[in-house]
Amino acid sequence: MTDPAPNSRGLMRWLWRHYLRRHAGWLAVAVALMSIEGAMFGALSYMMKPMFDTVFIGGQAEALKWVALAVFAIFTLRAVASVAQKVVLANVSQRTLGAMRTDLLAHLMTLDGTFHQSHPPGHLIQRVDGDTEAVASVWNTILTGAGRDVVALISLFAVALSVDWRWTLVALIGTPLLVAPAALIQRRVRRSARQVRDLAARLTLRLDEVFHGIMPVKLNRLEAHQTARYRALTDQRVKAEVRTKLGEASIPGLIDLMSGIGFVGVLFFGGSEIIAGEKTVGDFMAFFTAIGLAFEPLRRLGGISGVWQTAAAGVERIRALLDTRPELRDPANPAPAPNGVPGVVLDNVTVRYGDHTVLDGASFTAEPGQTTALVGASGAGKSTVFNLLTRLVDPVSGQTLLGGTDIRTLRLADLRRLFSVVTQDALLFDESLRDNILLGRTDVSEARLQTALDGAHVSDFLPRLPAGLDSPAGPRGSNLSGGQRQRIAIARAILRDTPVLLLDEATSALDAQSEAVVQQALETLSKGRTTLVIAHRLSTVRKADKIVVMDRGRVVEQGTHDSLLAKGGTYASLHRLQFETTQPSSG
Repeated sequence: MTDPAPNSRGLMRWLWRHYLRRHAGWLAVAVALMSIEGAMFGALSYMMKPMFDTVFIGGQAEALKWVALAVFAIFTLRAVASVAQKVVLANVSQRTLGAMRTDLLAHLMTLDGTFHQSHPPGHLIQRVDGDTEAVASVWNTILTGAGRDVVALISLFAVALSVDWRWTLVALIGTPLLVAPAALIQRRVRRSARQVRDLAARLTLRLDEVFHGIMPVKLNRLEAHQTARYRALTDQRVKAEVRTKLGEASIPGLIDLMSGIGFVGVLFFGGSEIIAGEKTVGDFMAFFTAIGLAFEPLRRLGGISGVWQTAAAGVERIRALLDTRPELRDPANPAPAPNGVPGVVLDNVTVRYGDHTVLDGASFTAEPGQTTALVGASGAGKSTVFNLLTRLVDPVSGQTLLGGTDIRTLRLADLRRLFSVVTQDALLFDESLRDNILLGRTDVSEARLQTALDGAHVSDFLPRLPAGLDSPAGPRGSNLSGGQRQRIAIARAILRDTPVLLLDEATSALDAQSEAVVQQALETLSKGRTTLVIAHRLSTVRKADKIVVMDRGRVVEQGTHDSLLAKGGTYASLHRLQFETTQPSSG
């Protein structure tokens, strides 16, 4: 295994460069405050000598007042510095945590579909939330150790050395016992911490899948099965957490062992000198207080190494995510986006997902301003055409042209600005209907919004909602019916007012009444746009200007509804399968 020390230094440099450096001023203030707090430990131990030798043993009553005032001043200054540095560190910690989470979310949204297929939502939620929390939780510990505890140790050992340097060496006689065990423990803590973070991600994934699929879980009586799977993962995490905490606690435990050896040595070595009159009781109390106070910050500093190994496991995972780069990127010299209403051309396009070919030399043309329907059996490659047009995937060969321009020469933002997409599963956020339609836009007038609502037939059901357009959609639009969700998605598309419209099974999950309303809204939306429609129900595409029939990634037929029926090929076969049992003929 690679030695963790240089790796840890590299991770700390990465954190400093990307997140902590921007707060360098506040960190300097925090370290200064912690240094003041730490120095008070040394000042307090130093005051033990005059307290005992001058006041208690020497009997100088007049010295009692200034010794008491000095001690009170030490505690007051320590209290003020402690409160102030905690507030400053909380500010830095939370701002760093927020920036890290925001950066992760923004970056994850730039990654390709293949990445998200192999990293499910629950896993990524844990990476954004859990890993960053694990890292941010150590700021106070590490920075406090770097500031207060280091200064406290310096001041306390300065007092100890001023009393007797030989006593100090005796107190530290057990230090060599720490070196080898501490290095071994750090490695084990890092390994256990990685397991904890991985198991936390798997637990979050399990919760995400159960809650999103709660109805199938109930209908299939999977409650006990899912509980058992979650319990097994929880048991694994408990064991990994315990191993991690054991490692984190072991180094402070070793320091306690070292402290015991040192104290025993000082008692024997120093006690004999006090009995012989070579040292005063004040000397011993100052030294004893300094060393006694020193062991606590020393224990905390020892614990930091274990805490850092836990955080480092999270930092490694965060850094790995941020270092992941999307395969689909903007071209070096982007071309201007086409103007007007562009046509769409697929020219001998082949697309593969791994070793599986989903488009195999597909070619067709969707004329500007017309409606082109894509039909075929499941797995024919229809949805891949939509992914191809919006550059969610790139072909391994062939060209995709939009208005005569290869889409790979366009900036992704410019390309996707040309498309509106309405799918069978309209994505709604747990916000108001207004927010779901506007999607953050502030340039839409009330009149234009009302036009979109009327065109999408959203106005038909708004009066029945408790707060009208400001009613909550619910999680994933659960407060609305399927037809209502579709109409909200259509209203979005009307507001986007893009030249190209992609409709993916937009009415397939609706009842007949809802389908009729949504179909009317879609026809309104399609006017004046280049429209591509994916449909399994052929009744919804009979009026299309062109129908493209696909089979196993190839375009096998093209034409109008009537011409394809007359041809008697694949389309006619599909048509017979859907209509022959209820209609003797169709034409």
